[in-house]
Amino acid sequence: MADELFHFNGVNGATGDYGLPPMSGEQLAGVIEGEGDEALLRELKWRSGQREQSHFGVTEGVDADNLEEAGWGVIFAHDADPAVREALQPLLELRQKQAGELYRVYEGETGFRVGKDNKNSFLRRHGVGPGPVDPQKVPYYLLIAGSPEKIPYRFQSQLDVQLAVGRIDFGDDLDAYHNYARSVVAAETGGVKVLRRMDFFGVANEDDAATRLSSEHLITPLRAHVGRKQPDWEVGTHLKDGAKKADLARLLGGAETPALLFAASHGMEFPLDDPRQVPHQGALLCQDWPGPKAWQGKGPIPQDFYFAGDDLPASANLLGMMGFFFACYGGGTPRLDELAKQAFKDHRAQIAPYDFLAGLPTRMLSNPGGGALAVVGHVERAWGCSFVWKGAGSQTAVFESALDCLLKGRTVGSAIEYFNERYAELSTVLADELEEREFGKEVDPYDLAGMWTANNDARGYMILGDPAVRLPLVEEGKTVEERPRIELKEIGDAKAPNAPATSAPVAAPGTEVSFGLFGGGAKAGEPSGPGPFQEFLRKMGEFLSKTLDDVTTLEVDTWVSTDMEKVTYEDGKYAGASLRASTRILVDGDTKLCVPRGEDGKVDTELWEIHKEAVREAQEARAQLVRTAIDAAKGLVGLWKG
Repeated sequence: MADELFHFNGVNGATGDYGLPPMSGEQLAGVIEGEGDEALLRELKWRSGQREQSHFGVTEGVDADNLEEAGWGVIFAHDADPAVREALQPLLELRQKQAGELYRVYEGETGFRVGKDNKNSFLRRHGVGPGPVDPQKVPYYLLIAGSPEKIPYRFQSQLDVQLAVGRIDFGDDLDAYHNYARSVVAAETGGVKVLRRMDFFGVANEDDAATRLSSEHLITPLRAHVGRKQPDWEVGTHLKDGAKKADLARLLGGAETPALLFAASHGMEFPLDDPRQVPHQGALLCQDWPGPKAWQGKGPIPQDFYFAGDDLPASANLLGMMGFFFACYGGGTPRLDELAKQAFKDHRAQIAPYDFLAGLPTRMLSNPGGGALAVVGHVERAWGCSFVWKGAGSQTAVFESALDCLLKGRTVGSAIEYFNERYAELSTVLADELEEREFGKEVDPYDLAGMWTANNDARGYMILGDPAVRLPLVEEGKTVEERPRIELKEIGDAKAPNAPATSAPVAAPGTEVSFGLFGGGAKAGEPSGPGPFQEFLRKMGEFLSKTLDDVTTLEVDTWVSTDMEKVTYEDGKYAGASLRASTRILVDGDTKLCVPRGEDGKVDTELWEIHKEAVREAQEARAQLVRTAIDAAKGLVGLWKG
């Protein structure tokens, strides 16, 4: 690089500055270390040696694109709510029909044992060791249905070395699981066909080296490659002033929604305990942001400049599409900082309250108006230098191969195998270089830093969604007038999710009707009093207003008692118990903690872990409550306009 600095994608929405400042090769080399897992390294070396083979992680002779040969399975945590499986039943029934005897459900005692299992122990329990996987033992395609807090990211990335793995996590929102299942089934069995159209969305600020780099050395060469290799595809390009938030809205469920969207930009990141972190981390920063110099000193970045999950309206139709996001945290965020492994071996920095998936792709998959099939995103930081090698310029072959795979109608699991192969190759080379350096070899810090960032970038790509999905493309030379829609219903309810509980009154011609939200007229000649429907809207408005007021402060207290039978609760306090831990989080992120200490003066870690889990659950509940209130408010506005 001309300026000899490594630039990283990611902008801190709370400060307006870079999430991670540019580093020299020497600085970055100082915090690098290898995986440290000898078993994983041996497997990566095996994988690296398979690059000349024609198969992707399954035994020779198995067609990875045929579920009847490759198999399909779903992994739940051992203590998962059975209602989640029930919500996914349409998808499970389809995959069982397609995979036949190679269909598996891992749950209960055969599921992932939370807090005990890792990749090796899980596969070993099911008769699988290192090397190519026999689908008779474990299917090639595996969908993890559960939180990365319970089924860790590392388990997924290590499992992905041998297999094709995807993940969905919609918390306790059963309708979201059902929406995703119905969307996949509709795309594969309902006659859904999408146009052969792909769009590239790339932000490029003149004074921002990271986005300028991704625009020039990633988006531009990939656009040229697709135009050259896929002549039957219509390709749209949205760069610089064509990459604003309004442009992205048209590509995500709007009139210009493509079959495949590739976006490269900064992913928004927020500090620990910022109320925007969980819903907005990984959101795509758009060209509306004027760049680091113009924004310097102006403070937090407003949502007007980036596209988050709650910017996607429920009516958006993403049915049959896929997304590929090159952005920091565009797929998910780990609780602990991966970059600081060497610098903070014993005290790795905590960057999030818990591991979580990014809000934008999660919303895309479960959107009520029709969900996307899959989104490829990045866990942790995306490394801009991974596609530019020192002295060799742009290196986009892995991206090109993955896109070619998707555009040919192959599974998204097969497409991401190219990143897995690169991860295996770079991990092997990096481990050798680090070993040589340990024994005195002089290694160019820029070469070492380049290998490390590329290695971490390749490992970080994750499929959100079923890894066996593929684009439902219209036949070459044919067209479709409009993207099909499906009616997604709430579980156990015959009505669509957004249907009002009561029909609006029908006005006679020339009659003015007020829904009681902002005042207004009444029927001519009658007193201006609210009817039943107006009264319903008024009460709902008051309820929503109170709800939003109540969530401005999050308060969590943990009490302890040695005799629960004597404990009573009055006026917000427990009698007969002692307050041992307390957390207050304001809506602006201001946080106050009271940490418990034992008799020895040390922090009571066991109690603090219980308290932190309660805080995490409360944050999730508050975020869900806010989303529900906002959706309900939008619904009321829609009824008023109607």
